[in-house]
Amino acid sequence: MVRKKAAAPCCGNGNLKVETCRVESIVSVDERGQMVLPKELRKRAGIKAGDRLAVASWVRGGEVCCITLIKVEELVEMMKDRIGPLMKDMLKEAAHGKKGN
Repeated sequence: MVRKKAAAPCCGNGNLKVETCRVESIVSVDERGQMVLPKELRKRAGIKAGDRLAVASWVRGGEVCCITLIKVEELVEMMKDRIGPLMKDMLKEAAHGKKGN
């Protein structure tokens, strides 16, 4: 099976440019902690009913200063891109260590 090469994540490499960050909308949180993402934003982001989003937060000075949503599939790809090479290196080192004993 040929695995298609995933596009580089838009926010996973820490090289965000200021012009890529913008306020899309203002949402309210109801008494149950729920909020609605506007339809146009969901459409542009390809978010459909049943999709899963990971919630990530950044902490500064002991308080959450930023919250973001990441499609779970994108998060998985970002993790594979970072962890995959580390796992390969670890397996090579483990195999080399066994041969040397």
